[in-house]
Amino acid sequence: MSTDAQQLPAAHCRSEYDALRHVLLCPPRFMKITDVINDVQKRYKEENIDVTEALRQHTVFVDALTAAGVNTTFLEAAEQYPEQVFTRDIGFTIGDTVFISEMAESVRQGEEKVLQNWLTDHRIQFQHVPGHRIEGGDVIVDRDTVYIGISSRTSQEAIHELQRHVPDYQVMPIHLKEKYLHLDCVFNVLSPTEALIFPEALEDETIAMLEKRYTLIHVDADEQFKLGTNVLSIGNRRLFSQPQNKKVNAQLRDHGFAVIEVDFSEIIKSGGAFRCCTMPVVRD
Repeated sequence: MSTDAQQLPAAHCRSEYDALRHVLLCPPRFMKITDVINDVQKRYKEENIDVTEALRQHTVFVDALTAAGVNTTFLEAAEQYPEQVFTRDIGFTIGDTVFISEMAESVRQGEEKVLQNWLTDHRIQFQHVPGHRIEGGDVIVDRDTVYIGISSRTSQEAIHELQRHVPDYQVMPIHLKEKYLHLDCVFNVLSPTEALIFPEALEDETIAMLEKRYTLIHVDADEQFKLGTNVLSIGNRRLFSQPQNKKVNAQLRDHGFAVIEVDFSEIIKSGGAFRCCTMPVVRD
């Protein structure tokens, strides 16, 4: 792992599916369910996280990213941040700027400063959206459109503030039903014309709007709980998904996607999978 102050290419991201060139991760060295902050954690609170197994699964994932041509770089794991493996939430790249999130839960507050220090060290342009909670798991970019989930982690006020910073983009709020953590747990854009969706979490009006834009691949309740929508696209119709989500993976292959299966069963106990564990810095 390299955490020295090397200069990376300028940030650039205009979709969820262009070729992933550089991505920021954090090893789950201190991963632990402490404060229960989502429904998945409720199920696994007593069992908790086997850190040795989580680290092994994360290493397999990183090795697979590298083999696929993705450059990986890492935040230094800190014991006071047990959720730090989920780098997607602490920042998000829109165009040529990384936006630093404002975390909603106290167990994650402070991770933003670690990201800011990393961006400063690597001389990458960043912005804050101050004063209002917003997390990267609620932000999905598709060319000139940015979908943002209004959830328990992201406020309507933050969406208004973000729109001021990205005037060339159409920012589209999407209301989630309260029990669902982030937008990327129920909706994920895979290509210019296809997306995964768990419709039970969204309003009928939202589903109708998305149906006009995408061919929607439905995820059922069992595989949604196992983070079936939280795949990571790396370009050229390749994506990472869990082998346990057999129905999702079969549908993806039927739509012509190359599915790279990696077991993330230990890490998902805390409520996130491949998209949650990766913060794209450069896609092209």
